[in-house]
Amino acid sequence: MSLHVVMAGSSGFLGTHLTAALRERGHRVTRLVRSPSEKPDASTWDPYAGVVDRDLVAGADVVVNLAGAPLIGNVHSQKWAREVRESRVRTTRLLAEVIAGADEPPAFLAGNGIAFYGDHGDQPLTEASDSRGDALLTQVSREWQEVTEPAAAAGSRVCVLRTSPVMDRRSPPLKQLVPLFKLGLGGRLGSGRQHMAMISLRDWIGAVVHLAEHESASGPFNLCCETTPTNAEFTETLASALSRPSFATVPAPLLRVAAGKMAPELLGSLNVSPAALREVGYGFQDPDVAAVVSSGLAARD
Repeated sequence: MSLHVVMAGSSGFLGTHLTAALRERGHRVTRLVRSPSEKPDASTWDPYAGVVDRDLVAGADVVVNLAGAPLIGNVHSQKWAREVRESRVRTTRLLAEVIAGADEPPAFLAGNGIAFYGDHGDQPLTEASDSRGDALLTQVSREWQEVTEPAAAAGSRVCVLRTSPVMDRRSPPLKQLVPLFKLGLGGRLGSGRQHMAMISLRDWIGAVVHLAEHESASGPFNLCCETTPTNAEFTETLASALSRPSFATVPAPLLRVAAGKMAPELLGSLNVSPAALREVGYGFQDPDVAAVVSSGLAARD
């Protein structure tokens, strides 16, 4: 069945690839864009002013929100932290409110982050696990999810996309790591014992398309590979794939100073599994770190 998908954040790396994948499967995608556009597949909106074509959103089969300010920026800046939060929360809140007001609420695939859980050490985590700590992205992810509640309360099928870092050489973090490792400067972060969630681009796309198309899917979903490696395991795998050594280490105290508000994301441990995705029948192409790294390095422009 062909779906009409309305998508915010379509111009980003993930949004661009998801749009293409949905169209390849015969779905119609209308992009919510910030700049005026005459293109028939685009609709202008201003989430900060509460401006959006409400009939368009309410009449969709599926609404997807991937909008959000880049996480790479001045990590010591309050302005950067505010933009990270507001760009995610305001867009999600507006779309959830419009969906809640629809006569037949469309499904809502709401972007979110794996940082929702906070540092849990080695404890295995599923979608039922708690959120703890006050790290910036953990707090943002909690509020990001909370503002979807009006849509769910109105009967929308809400899928919260708890996305882990997508490993692809064309996009952060792999885009920044590959040159460092090629120079022999790659190494573990701190002790390297912390679990480091990740997913390949093709599995991220495949999982989100699966959720869009499956009417029984709802709730939070961990978008991560099936076996989460430690940072040391990831470091060794990437170095080996690039035929480079991996002796370097970034001491934790130095990383806390340099990375600022993002340090908890680099030193915290998230031993997550995609239990809910497996329950709705998604089959992974890249289930472990070796497959994720191989897929990410094989990507072509």
